[in-house]
Amino acid sequence: MAVWALGINHTTAPLDLRGRFAFALDQIAPTLQGLRQSLGGAARHPHVETALISTCNRTEIYCAGHEAALDHTLDWLAHSGGVSPSLLRSHSYTLEDGLVARHAFRVASGLDSMVLGEAQILGQMKDAVRAAETAGALGTTLNQLFQRSFAVAKEVRTSTEIGAHSISMAAAAVRLAGQLFEDLSEIRVLFVGAGEMIELAATHFAARNPKAIAIANRTLERGEKLASRFGGEVMRLADLPGRLHEFDAVVSCTASSLPIIGLGAVERALKKRRHRPMFMVDLAVPRDIEPEVKALEDIYLYTVDDLASVVQTAQASRQAAVAQAEAIIDAGVQSFMHWMDQRSPAGGVVPLIQQINAQTDEWRALEIARAKKLLAKGEDLDTVLDALSRGITQKMLHGTLAELRAGDADTRAQTAQTVSRLFLRAQSKSGL
Repeated sequence: MAVWALGINHTTAPLDLRGRFAFALDQIAPTLQGLRQSLGGAARHPHVETALISTCNRTEIYCAGHEAALDHTLDWLAHSGGVSPSLLRSHSYTLEDGLVARHAFRVASGLDSMVLGEAQILGQMKDAVRAAETAGALGTTLNQLFQRSFAVAKEVRTSTEIGAHSISMAAAAVRLAGQLFEDLSEIRVLFVGAGEMIELAATHFAARNPKAIAIANRTLERGEKLASRFGGEVMRLADLPGRLHEFDAVVSCTASSLPIIGLGAVERALKKRRHRPMFMVDLAVPRDIEPEVKALEDIYLYTVDDLASVVQTAQASRQAAVAQAEAIIDAGVQSFMHWMDQRSPAGGVVPLIQQINAQTDEWRALEIARAKKLLAKGEDLDTVLDALSRGITQKMLHGTLAELRAGDADTRAQTAQTVSRLFLRAQSKSGL
């Protein structure tokens, strides 16, 4: 089996390009189905395994099949995002075999994140793997890759201090708000969305006891549940434009494919606020807030990429932890590649075992079907069972007996030794 991966992340692609390849969790199954059909169209890739990880900072496709198909996979992804393959290629990275394992292990461990050592990516990877499994796109190879990724990540977190000084996006947003407003207990904060990132951001802001908290969400039930935790109110997204002016800080992170806070709505809000400043954080990919909003004089708008300089602090103190983590990852990669070698035709017997199992299953099905027909005709049960056992035995021994009769004397003698070792092992042991 070959393993390959391609992706874009916060270091290789700008925010708007990443937005073209952002997939919500409920989009993963149909997306993987489309990719597998595309790869399966070629005779060389009839049973390809696929998985898709999509977060604010990365979109990555992992595949396993008989032969790597990086170019085909890249062309397919480019088409799905509506860009040229050459543009995507210039902003992406492609990996094969051991490099795929190393990358997956680093991602799961938080070493490839914008926030070094952050733990959220591990949960996002587990969600993506469950989605791929539910879609029937995950096979033995990728399942092993990701389960080993999770094990390596756990060891990194328990054995090193890699996450000890990490600053989350939510904490960074609070820090920036504190630079704009003298007292966060005097501001009103609006959260748009009710997902994991908004919950995290609301938790950090609530710790500073703001004057008011509101949750705007497409479904009121989800919004009410989150608002009740922080003593806040809930509103519909449709009411957001008319009430935007009431809030000093706005943090948005939804799965919308189009911006939900436009330039016009913000301009009207500023006018009602008599140009008192507004702090806005857009954590969504694709964007929730139109990028033109940033140019307004009294608006302080930050995207996930803008927060990079805030979260990348205390790097030097973590270098030793990074070295420890890389050593754990090295051992994990070697272990995974050893497992892959054992499964290959040259290094293992797994494919042969699979073929033998498939053949015996076929024989068994044929004889069972024949036995059912005999029973339906009223044949005696003992007679049918005897015919069933004889039929299966004859099918299993046919090739072996034919080999014993074929070839010259030396060949027959070698075959006889092998057959004795395989079929008469129990008798030999009992005679010792």
